[in-house]
Amino acid sequence: MSRSEKYSPGAQARMRLISGRLKEQQRRVVEPLRRGVFLAPATITSLGLLSGFFGLVSAINSHFELAAAMILIAFICDGLDGRVARLSRTSSQFGVEYDSLSDVVAFGVAPAGIAYCWSLKLLGPWGVVIAGMFVICAALRLARFNVQTGSSDKRRFVGLPVPGAAAMIAGSVLAYSYFEFESPRALVTVMAPLTIALAFLMISRVPYPSFKTVNLRARAPVELVAVMLLALAFLFAMPQFTFFMLAAAYVASGPYLMLMGERPQTLAPVLGPEVAAQSPANPGRSRSAARATGDLSGNPPPLQVR
Repeated sequence: MSRSEKYSPGAQARMRLISGRLKEQQRRVVEPLRRGVFLAPATITSLGLLSGFFGLVSAINSHFELAAAMILIAFICDGLDGRVARLSRTSSQFGVEYDSLSDVVAFGVAPAGIAYCWSLKLLGPWGVVIAGMFVICAALRLARFNVQTGSSDKRRFVGLPVPGAAAMIAGSVLAYSYFEFESPRALVTVMAPLTIALAFLMISRVPYPSFKTVNLRARAPVELVAVMLLALAFLFAMPQFTFFMLAAAYVASGPYLMLMGERPQTLAPVLGPEVAAQSPANPGRSRSAARATGDLSGNPPPLQVR
């Protein structure tokens, strides 16, 4: 760019637009942090994160039942923090990102560490590979969920939710302890393919039920109430085995729905606002989006890969 072009009125206007855009983005990121974070949901998320960490430490120290119990506490915290944020109107983008990071530790790293210390260690390096595969698939599942938020069917999850996979591993530990099995070779024979299957189910497109749309104020059939009461009775009488059965039933519900012919709805393409503005569905917004980003060349900006 020559000196005359650099200081031309058009170039100066374009630089002002880019500078204004950067300042606006900085204001959106910095100002919420200056105001602080909402205490109630952040505290619950932190408890879930610490529960996952303590579960990992307990597994390293061979306290596997305590480790599984810590995963259950993290599971409860994960279900509470979002609801508390919505009920108290304290939802924020910071809370969403913090919750995802907490889930990577509590439902990705911690269950993989438990599975490795509990059974997969007998496989040597292959046990490390299988546990690492679980962690990677959990992180990919959470990243995909964050990107596809708002474009998928609220009644169904695409792929096994990460807390569901972690609950399956924790439930297996509790059931093994409940029946007092003492067969390490049989255990690793079951846990190795189970861990691999859970990892692939997380990144699959198998539909899984979502309970976010359940209306607790709506009337329910008497049969459903009876089944729930029966499940609670078993939960109090045989908590370890009942939790394992509930986790296994949820993991199996996805393949069952697929066998019944259900498929997840086609997701909307994950595009930035600039790219979406230039799509055929929004031909009139392409120029305004270019002005907002300072790109007046008429060329579409490159996709940003997270």
